[in-house]
Amino acid sequence: MNNAARTGHAQSADSIASTDFTVLNAPEGPAQGSLVERKSEFIGNACHVATLDEALAFVQTIRERHPKARHVAYAGVCGASERLSERMSDDGEPSGTAGKPILDVLRAKHLTDCVVSVTRYFGGILLGSGGLIRAYATAASLAVEAADIAALMPSRHYRVALEYRHLGAFEHLLESVQGTRVDASYAQGVVYDVLVPCEQCDRFESQLRDAFSGTVRPQTLDMVNQVVPQVVPSQ
Repeated sequence: MNNAARTGHAQSADSIASTDFTVLNAPEGPAQGSLVERKSEFIGNACHVATLDEALAFVQTIRERHPKARHVAYAGVCGASERLSERMSDDGEPSGTAGKPILDVLRAKHLTDCVVSVTRYFGGILLGSGGLIRAYATAASLAVEAADIAALMPSRHYRVALEYRHLGAFEHLLESVQGTRVDASYAQGVVYDVLVPCEQCDRFESQLRDAFSGTVRPQTLDMVNQVVPQVVPSQ
């Protein structure tokens, strides 16, 4: 099985805030689409994953479900902003005829945090490179079209240590930048884990400095994608 992985720079946070999407279907119930091309059956499956390791685990479950299939090619994309990562495999098909067409579908639809596999049952007739590329791309597109799709909001994960007397002011500030509290611990003081949309991060940090005279300093932990509540149509 031939694999390829890439980590590279994506669009700016402001631009991808309105263009990135993900598949919501869980690995236990992936979206599916299929076609038959010259007696070969191509079955596409799409699901949400948080990491490329989860993508590989999903592909393995597909292999186990289809032990008689000739190939299970796939492509997965995870991450946000400059941490966008991709992985793909032709799984024995001629180089560039399976994994790359699937990956191109994900790129064209601005999808991340998801994986699409395409299982091929060989029908005895060779399709040629062009035929394979079209078949794998079509099966991937059909799977994505059958999926539940939602918009994503690239966000920064902060950890903020606060005094109890600061909670009200901080929560008001967090709401003003469309931030979300995801965890909290209470002892002598309070430690909040919050997510702030990337396009609001400069404002959040500036207002935090001003509101607390520089005594409250947020710790940046990671970049994550938040699912926007409303579901949007597939592109």
